[in-house]
Amino acid sequence: MHLLVIEDDERLGRVLKRLLEEDRHVVDVAVDGETGLDLAEADGIDAVILDIGLPDMSGIEVARRLRKRGSQTAILMLTARDTVTDRVTGLDAGADDYLVKPFAFEELSARLRALGRRAEPGPRRGEPRLEAGPIALDESARRVTVRGRTVDLSPREFSLLECFLRHPGQTLTRDQLLDQAWPYSAVVTPNAVDAYVHYLRTKLGDAGSRVETVRGVGYRLSDA
Repeated sequence: MHLLVIEDDERLGRVLKRLLEEDRHVVDVAVDGETGLDLAEADGIDAVILDIGLPDMSGIEVARRLRKRGSQTAILMLTARDTVTDRVTGLDAGADDYLVKPFAFEELSARLRALGRRAEPGPRRGEPRLEAGPIALDESARRVTVRGRTVDLSPREFSLLECFLRHPGQTLTRDQLLDQAWPYSAVVTPNAVDAYVHYLRTKLGDAGSRVETVRGVGYRLSDA
């Protein structure tokens, strides 16, 4: 999933970003409500993890504004407030779920999976969620096909392709690819990206040419 964390505690935001990326999500972070509102309306955001206590406006107001603008993006609200009234207020503002601090990351992860399942339209269940030309990636089945033919990718190759498919046409630096496609704790160098891009291109066959080298910068997936 492509997640947006709106959290003014920068340390907690960094920790959540690291853990969620290790859990194979793509994660953006905002530290205030206005920035969060702008990022939340970008294409491709699957869910917003929203803290109530923000410096410029409350998370309640952020949720209300998103819903008023017609956003259907799932919202998981984080707060230290645990009264029934607080939970009802958050849910009535547009939140889909509510998690009280402190929380176990395993519970946050499980709630995000539940939100992801809830957001999948029935008629499309089982269809690839990410596509580019002949390449299709089904996240739930962990399956990649090229023109309907299954391609056997390693976990790292799968993560790399998923990253490209989530950012079609966007040039990604080697450091960005390392941050998004490798576990935080992994000890690797930018040269590892070059090696795995080569492996990925080879396994994708002629469709591998869609992964283009941007000399001196990194790589991009052609969206043409």
